[in-house]
Amino acid sequence: MLTIKANQRDKSVNLEKLREEGNVPAVLYGPKQENISILIAENELLKVYGEAGESSVISLKEGANEHEVLIHEIKFNPVTGRPIHVDFYAIEKGKKITVSLPLEFIGESNAVEILGGSLVKVIHELEVEALPKDLPQHLEIDISVLVDFESQIKAGDIKLPEGVELGIEADEVIALVKAAREEEPADEVAFNPDEVKVEGEKPAEEAETEEKK
Repeated sequence: MLTIKANQRDKSVNLEKLREEGNVPAVLYGPKQENISILIAENELLKVYGEAGESSVISLKEGANEHEVLIHEIKFNPVTGRPIHVDFYAIEKGKKITVSLPLEFIGESNAVEILGGSLVKVIHELEVEALPKDLPQHLEIDISVLVDFESQIKAGDIKLPEGVELGIEADEVIALVKAAREEEPADEVAFNPDEVKVEGEKPAEEAETEEKK
């Protein structure tokens, strides 16, 4: 399990000053956890977040205390892209949690490679329920079972690790392959020579009227 260190934060200190010093203000909370204002080193946060994301349980060490947490939300500066605040959700020990695990699509599909179809990833994250210790970082989806345009991968088809339960309906579609759209031929317009006007030439009705004069 990944570990991250935290220090209690003095709320009287200016947040921008803390950020300039390479720290990220944060809060630790949970159903059995009193809200605590903490401080995380920015470089350490980015390293752990890059490996764990928001679905993996990490160990947060705050002084003599150690908590199993999820990175519930991390906010970034829209201009610099640097993290400016993070929420850590403390998990209740011995209790299952519900998280959305990212899906990693692997393998090759005949419907794509041979039939020329397009892979449609209907769902990119799958909701599951498990004890924190049983949660994987992601789930692999083998698309080689998509052999034609009728094939589908549903949530119930995914082999889950032991102790992990599906959090959505088993018949929810995860991925499929769509046939490439054929270009529709342009509408043909019948050619009518009578509708063509020659420049400088009068219409037949006008010419006939002038002859009678």
